[in-house]
Amino acid sequence: MENGGSEIKRWRFKGNEGLSRKSRVTIRGMLHMLNAYLDSDDTRPVVPLSHGDPSSYPSFATTPFAEDSICTALRSGKFNGYPPSAGVPDSRRAVAEYLSKDLPYKLSPDNVYLTIGCSQAMEAIITVVARTNANILLPRPGFPNYETRCAFSHLEARHYDLIPENDWEVDLAAVEALADENTVAMVVINPGNPCGNSFKYEHLKKIAETARKLGIIVISDEVYGHLTFGNNPFVPMGVFRSITPVVTLGSISKRWLVPGWRLGWLVAYDPDGVLAEQGILNSINGFMDTSPDPTTFVQGAASQILLDTPSDFFPKVINKLREAAEICYDHIKEIPFLSCPSKPEASMFTMVKLNLFLLNGIEDDIDFCVKLAKEESVVILPGTAVGLKNWLRITFAIEPSLLDDGFVRVKEFCKRYSA
Repeated sequence: MENGGSEIKRWRFKGNEGLSRKSRVTIRGMLHMLNAYLDSDDTRPVVPLSHGDPSSYPSFATTPFAEDSICTALRSGKFNGYPPSAGVPDSRRAVAEYLSKDLPYKLSPDNVYLTIGCSQAMEAIITVVARTNANILLPRPGFPNYETRCAFSHLEARHYDLIPENDWEVDLAAVEALADENTVAMVVINPGNPCGNSFKYEHLKKIAETARKLGIIVISDEVYGHLTFGNNPFVPMGVFRSITPVVTLGSISKRWLVPGWRLGWLVAYDPDGVLAEQGILNSINGFMDTSPDPTTFVQGAASQILLDTPSDFFPKVINKLREAAEICYDHIKEIPFLSCPSKPEASMFTMVKLNLFLLNGIEDDIDFCVKLAKEESVVILPGTAVGLKNWLRITFAIEPSLLDDGFVRVKEFCKRYSA
């Protein structure tokens, strides 16, 4: 061997196979696979109907006020050091004040923990509730990173169904049937990713009552909070904190169209002290003490962004999403090979059933998406990635002209494979 080293019989290290395996079932892992099938010789633009990040499109640019707030915080020189583990105090107060606008009470900043986007908030609460033999109830379809995070924390994931013909409401009977003495929490995603729905007040109350009956926490993922444009306005789960313990997750990523800024929060709603008594708050603090922090100057800009963004910015975003959702839904109705159980009214997505019996040479949703990417340079996420085989999750938050172009290609693709 070189450098006079002795011969090595075998190396004693290897990669974590579980990590590699789990990454393949994440949205990013699936999209990485699909993008590998794109034809580099196709001169048409790629149409990404697959990923919830419209920030690169002019129609979905953030407000200059938010950008200026970041620059002001950075240039102030006040936010160059490490922040407190739970977050910059003024920023925690700003999050509490921002969320309190939708609550019938004033939220305390002590209940707010700032995180690196909503993803770290999710990681935090999954890590906190995980214990030996415990299980958690997750929605199907849902956001696959929850399953991945549960696997890393050795927390059993059980899945309850969302009912497509009932505006994707939770099957509460299934929730009760799935739960046992080791169930610790249920996850609710509202507004819905991937379904594009927004739960009614009455349904959310029933969810809280079911959780109380089972003695579990409701973890409410509200990263798409306020991105609603149908008949059902956004209702935060914190409204029902007196019924059952609630933990909500959120961020500025979606409403402000800045997912790359990575500022989120975890909020514990615990008026009766149950979360404190059960050690959840101490565990959250322990997680935060041992985790990296959101960028300090982004935290420093949070107060201005959350509380002072010009009010005309949000209706413009909602109108763009409504317009895009209508374009998407109208196109789907014209393609007999696809069916959408309800018009999307929230977030940036809709779930579409793939009518395979009308298609020749297509094995399943993954095969459909692989061939579509290869032949038409259109990328759609297979439903398998979010828990529903032979469905598709379609993102409509892109430029309207590109959305039209994408569906024209999807329609032609389906015609070629028609039975």
